[in-house]
Amino acid sequence: MGTIRVENLSKSYGDVHALEDVSFSVDDGEFVILLGTSGAGKSTLLRCLNGLTKPTEGRIAIDGEEVVGPRDDIAMVFQQHNIIEQMSAYSNALSGSLNRTGFLRSLLQWNDREDKLEALRALETVGLLEEAGQRVDSMSGGQQQRVGIARALVQQPTTLLADEPVASLDPASAENVMGYLRTAADERDITTIASLHQVNIAREFGNRFIGLKDGKKVFDGDLDDLTIDAVDRIYGKETSITRDPDKEGAVA
Repeated sequence: MGTIRVENLSKSYGDVHALEDVSFSVDDGEFVILLGTSGAGKSTLLRCLNGLTKPTEGRIAIDGEEVVGPRDDIAMVFQQHNIIEQMSAYSNALSGSLNRTGFLRSLLQWNDREDKLEALRALETVGLLEEAGQRVDSMSGGQQQRVGIARALVQQPTTLLADEPVASLDPASAENVMGYLRTAADERDITTIASLHQVNIAREFGNRFIGLKDGKKVFDGDLDDLTIDAVDRIYGKETSITRDPDKEGAVA
């Protein structure tokens, strides 16, 4: 299970309002893409969802339990990977079991056999099983991000959050990483929210989209609803988006 309820969420830093009265719900197993420009509030919202940031007002509950701090059933994939580059892909993936193993046993890799198999399974899910023994610092940025996804999967979350997971990647690598993220979420029925600013990539992998602008929710709809007008509400009319010639009013 991974049902999310966000009610009247606001977060302020002094006079700066990062989020203002944001409400939405996400059903178990949904794959949602969070859209918006830099500074729209996407990262703040994800940090509130994973318990790293305390809201100024409002409430977040996952499976009926209020989020008041980090939880083992919520995993995070970060923009800058946050992996240990001197370690192998396998060791990084295995570190996702830290919540079950404990720090010392995890450091010495005294993990249960099930956790070791889970690490290999997660690497296979993201297409890196054959590179399990490779040091991460010899991998491409896209491969490193896939290692980060594998580590999150080993945590065995019900909810997976990804904060701009492809922002630093070239278009081909970005599509590759998003494909593996979507496959992993679907295969394991993990409720997923991934923030992106690239609308074209979002349209390729998303079913539902939530748009933020200046900390406010300005859009919540499916692929058919994500028209040029909707994109303008999220990004402003100066955003250059191509039209899909096969779908009137939609964007490519």
